[in-house]
Amino acid sequence: METNRIIMRPDQFLLVKLISDIGLLVLIWLVQLVIYPSFKYYKTIDLKVWHRFYTKRITIVVLPLMLSQLVLSITLLFISNWSTYHILDICLVLLTWVLTFAIFVPLHQKIDKSQNISESVYKLVKYNWIRTFLWSAIAIFSLYNTLF
Repeated sequence: METNRIIMRPDQFLLVKLISDIGLLVLIWLVQLVIYPSFKYYKTIDLKVWHRFYTKRITIVVLPLMLSQLVLSITLLFISNWSTYHILDICLVLLTWVLTFAIFVPLHQKIDKSQNISESVYKLVKYNWIRTFLWSAIAIFSLYNTLF
């Protein structure tokens, strides 16, 4: 008995990954240039209320994009037999995960707990340039790899 499997070709995986990478690129630039800087204009109590709303809603957008990027990067790494490009890609993707959970989640938790809010907002904007650069590089490499 023959099973009908739907398997994507490597170029289709690349295209789907490019979509996630571009999604994260747009999102990180919005966060860096608009969302995080706007936090400094809120009074402490207002920021605490807004921040809880914001983090719940932004997670609905960010988490699927980050998960799909991670899964697709791992899949492409194996499909490519550990090509240099895909090793670099997974390293950059994993670095965004490490930074997110080691630096940004704790900073957001401090804001939720009203601990050092001004300093936390300052650090969010300052340190987020690293993730902005990483996701920009991932998207540019992905675009190049998909098209060429």
